[in-house]
Amino acid sequence: MLSDPIADMLTRVRNATRTFKETVDIPASKFKEELAKLLVKEGYVASYERLVPEGQKFDVLRVTLKYGQKREQVIKHIERISRPGRRAYVSADNLPRIQRGLGVAVVSTSRGLLPDREARKQGVGGEVVCVLW
Repeated sequence: MLSDPIADMLTRVRNATRTFKETVDIPASKFKEELAKLLVKEGYVASYERLVPEGQKFDVLRVTLKYGQKREQVIKHIERISRPGRRAYVSADNLPRIQRGLGVAVVSTSRGLLPDREARKQGVGGEVVCVLW
């Protein structure tokens, strides 16, 4: 049993991009699916789909990773911020700017998962799930 499934997802994506895999399979949940949707929207991964593999009882998210023209990594850094043992909540005024606005902080708000730019624009704070650039 995993104590932090979101950290597991981020680690799987990090490891897959380091070894230049085309896709990575992750045990599915609604939260992970929303996170994958946000990563697609922000341009860090190419696509995702929810699958039910034959002979298995649980769904899988298959995330298709994205690379540059010369096979450089699009995700250079991905890090879990708010952990089960230490939650990180911020107000709308204190939302972090990642790499001077070039990176993204994923914030879990009352309006769903939002990138830091959107949360700042809507004036909502929340839990900083992860940062990436």
